[in-house]
Parts: sequence; structure tokens; C-alpha cells
Amino acid sequence: MSLMEALKAFYFSMGLSAITWQEGVMLVISFVLIYLALKKGFEPLLLLPIAFGMLLANLPLAGLNAEPIYQIVTDPVTGEHVHKMVDVGGLLYWLYRGVKLGVYPPLIFMGVGAMTDFGPLIANPKSLLLGAAAQLGIFTTFLGALALNLVPGLGFTVPEAASIGIIGGADGPTAIYLTAKLAPQLLGPIAVAAYSYMALVPLIQPPIMKALTTKAEREIVMEQLRPVSKLEKIIFPILVTVVVSLLLPAASSLVGMLMFGNLLREAATVQSTLNRLFKTAEGELMNIVVIFLGTTVGATANGALFLSPRTLAIIFLGLAAFSGGTAGGVLFGKIMCKMTGGKVNPLIGSAGVSAVPMAARVSQKVGQEANPSNFLLMHAMGPNVAGVIGSAIAAGVLLAMCKM
Repeated sequence: MSLMEALKAFYFSMGLSAITWQEGVMLVISFVLIYLALKKGFEPLLLLPIAFGMLLANLPLAGLNAEPIYQIVTDPVTGEHVHKMVDVGGLLYWLYRGVKLGVYPPLIFMGVGAMTDFGPLIANPKSLLLGAAAQLGIFTTFLGALALNLVPGLGFTVPEAASIGIIGGADGPTAIYLTAKLAPQLLGPIAVAAYSYMALVPLIQPPIMKALTTKAEREIVMEQLRPVSKLEKIIFPILVTVVVSLLLPAASSLVGMLMFGNLLREAATVQSTLNRLFKTAEGELMNIVVIFLGTTVGATANGALFLSPRTLAIIFLGLAAFSGGTAGGVLFGKIMCKMTGGKVNPLIGSAGVSAVPMAARVSQKVGQEANPSNFLLMHAMGPNVAGVIGSAIAAGVLLAMCKM
């Protein structure tokens, strides 16, 4: 082999020789997401792994998503034909099994449950209604995505429309869980849209909240929540798991792990030996799964798939879903305000989307802008927790519908 031939062979072994314009664009998008995560602080715990996974997936010839290669060989002892792995495949291919098999999202839910105090929801059970109302965006967008079948080239199947609609729950793990089961080919754009809108909660929600409420409504000061006993906090996750699983088995993995994580949190204060499990669920295990989930989900954002009119439609529908969920919660909050004689501040309804605890903090911020003596955070945490449960139940409903 001559020197020129050797140099030519070396060049064609480089990723630079095979990179496409789509991959180049996706690399730029990954750089922007990394910037937003590090400089702007937009959901950095999830956005950074997703962005870096996107970067890895669009590096040509790296083979990180390559499937394993099997070869049929004859067993020298038995003479039977068996499959022998001759290439183990790429790292991200194997890590993605946790997404495809539905393992990572329930584990994330367990960590969320371990980190969240359900006390505000137990103290004010009516918050469940606000959490339910905030799921309005999921089902209206589901219908909207189906309506796009009238537009040539933008049609979505029922499972795909369900996966797009779940973005309105503002719950990344739930969106990933449902999409991996119903429309895995859309996992990249749906995951990026879901987490992007979660990160943009402080920018998206306030204009909607202010447009739908009067200054007098935003100034309402709510009564202090009643104390919640330890027994109530222990019984609640057990009761919710049983009721939801009996009524909607398809949601039991998400809701069950959410409640188990919360039970570990409360039980650790009763039995100190359980503190190890609680700390693991909210700490090391949660962090490990977030890294694996974010990186592998980002790696599904292949340039050829991502840069298409359907992806742009998904991003637009996701924004509509999230905005619809916010509006649904606020409007139902206004109804509760009227029914209680002005005792409920409608702003807490916006926290019915399940971006915990960011949506509750936005309710607090907007409320204090109208009335500096207003403290809505704990009141908003009730609908916020209800929204987590509600989005999981909505995912279960859509999954059951699409599997029929």
C-alpha cells in the first residue's frame, strides 16, 4: 500500500468523511442545549445528559448505537445450530434497553416520590381536582395531533398522538415511558420537547396565568394548611397504590413506584434502619438512573429523523399541550375560587402540571408579585403532587386505549 492509499484509507476511517448536514445541525443543537443547561440553568440535571447523548448519537462512524451482530454456528458437542454474538454492539444500544423495557422511568418516579412531601396534598385533598384539570392539555393535544391527519405528510397514528399529548403533563419520565411503549420512533423529539418545556416553566406559565386571572384573584391569601399526622402520610401512598392499580393497572408501575418512594421517605422517620433505603432512592440510585436515562434518550435524536416537518409539528403540539394544561389548572382554580367564596387563589391551579417543584415556585412568584405578603408555595405543592399522579394516570389511560 502506497503512502497516498494509506492516507486515503485513514481519511475515510474518520468521522469527518461521513458526517451529514443533518448530523452537523444536531451537533449544533446539542451545543446549544449544553449552553442552556450550564449557563442558563435550564433543568441541568436532565438537559445536560440529554444534550451529550444527542452529541454522541450524531458522531458518525462511532457506532455507539450499533446493534449486536449474531452469527448462526454449529455447536461442536450437540451439533445444534446456535446464535453466537460476534459483535457486542454499541454502549448506548445496551443502555437504551432500560428505556425500551420501561425500567428507567419507574425508578425515576421512585426517586421523585422519595424527595417529595405529600403533606400539602393530604392536607387539602381538593388539590387532586386541580391536578386532574391540568391534564386537559394532554387530551386536547391528543385530539389535535389526530386532526393533523388532514394535512398531507403530517399525519400521526393514534399511539403517536397519545405520545405527543403526554408532553402536556410536563413530566419527562412519563412522556418517555409512554412513548417508548407506543411510538419509540418519536422518542427523541418528544423527550427533548418535554424536558425543554419543563425547563421553560418560569417563562411559559406566568403570561398564561396573568391572562386568565384578575389582579384581585392573584392577591388572594389562602388559609394555612392543617398539620398532617405521620399515620396519614404512611397510609396515603399505600392506599393510592391499591386504588389506582385496581382501577387502572396500566398506570401501576409509575404510580406504584412513586408511592413506594414516598413510603420509604415517611417510613424512614419511623424506623431509622430504613433511612439507608430512603437515602439510596433519593440520592445515588436516582442520580445513576438520571444519567442513563438522559444520555440514552438524547441518543435517540438522530439527525435524519429529528430534522423533519413532523418533528416541528411535535414541538408545536407539545407547547400547545403544556399551555393547555396550565390554562386548564388555572381555569379550574377560578371555579374553585368562586365556589369557596374567594378562599382559593386560582394561581395554584397552574401547578397542576407535574413539573415538581418548579411549577409550584412559579405560582408562589406570580402570587407574590401581586401581593408581597402572599405565600402560596405549600398550597401549590398540593396540585403539583396531584399533577404527578394525574400525568401517570393519564399515561395509563392512553396506554390502555392504544393497547386495546
